Amino acid sequence: MKRWILYTCILTLIIMTGCGQAAEQTTKLTNNPYKETAFLMGTVVTIKVYDEDKEDVLDLAFDRMHALADQITSEEEAASEVDKINQNAGVEPVSVSEDLFTLIDKGKTYSAKAEGTFDISIGPLTSLWHIGFPDARKPEQTEIDKVLPLVDYKNIELNEEEQSVFLKREGMKLDLGAIAKGFIADEIVQVLEENEVETAIIDLGGNIFVMGDHPEGKAWTVGIQNPFSARGETVGTVKVTNKSIVTSGIYERYLEQDGVKYHHILNSKDGYPIMNDIAGISIISEKSIDGDALSTSVFSKGIKEGMAYIEEFDGVEAVFVSNDKEVYLTSGLEQVFTITNDEFEISSLKK
Repeated sequence: MKRWILYTCILTLIIMTGCGQAAEQTTKLTNNPYKETAFLMGTVVTIKVYDEDKEDVLDLAFDRMHALADQITSEEEAASEVDKINQNAGVEPVSVSEDLFTLIDKGKTYSAKAEGTFDISIGPLTSLWHIGFPDARKPEQTEIDKVLPLVDYKNIELNEEEQSVFLKREGMKLDLGAIAKGFIADEIVQVLEENEVETAIIDLGGNIFVMGDHPEGKAWTVGIQNPFSARGETVGTVKVTNKSIVTSGIYERYLEQDGVKYHHILNSKDGYPIMNDIAGISIISEKSIDGDALSTSVFSKGIKEGMAYIEEFDGVEAVFVSNDKEVYLTSGLEQVFTITNDEFEISSLKK
């Protein structure tokens, strides 16, 4: 589960103002936003619109969200398009909607960039462990060895002309959980922008996107989850405007067996949860799908290599929280990040 918590300066709520300079607003905004909440994709999703007279846009945003979710996730007896692709692995290509084709194409591209440390064909492994579900278990080594050869994004065949997807080997499975909410968040942003909404908060179960400034004309201040504590406790804050905030960590979804905790971020190379010096990583980017994909792929690299990797991307920043409670920041956050928990300290790889 990817989770960010936003706070107010006075009360512990979802949204809070920042402490930056006030900016001139181009539209009339309200401190009592139009709000709609629903349970979708296995989590609670909320959209808040602060522009006056824009309440009707919420219906358009949720219509778009439901349409996309139906293509990606199963609802009771109805199979999604992803289910149909997986069911036909090694059998035949499956024609899909333009939206899903675009998402899978982007997912394959991200997988290639990450050289397999992020892989949208990891479905056989995630199904085996099923961490986060009642039937979660630690698989036998023989089971892991059996499915590892099925995890390979290179065996996803895309036909743009036919708009079809084919998994070349029987038993392959797509798992788009690591990028689906990011993709949907970006699509919701587009809906809001097309309808001239300037200020809004999109929260897709922890994938946060903040549009515009706070109604008081200040940047939003986002609290960064403490990966060692219950949801809602923070390490620090960062001021952002028109940004996506996505986090991955060891703190929420895990399986505990024989005194060992196994978190949900799996290594596609050996089939086990990734174990390194990272307890949590938070990606701040212009596109939510970038944050989704990078939060997983960078987690696998560890702090030193992950920091260097993020610095290669324009417009992307990251906060790393180590297992020994040190916080590492990419260069663009050094002036806007503030520690709020004295159990943690900002550190540097140079020291």
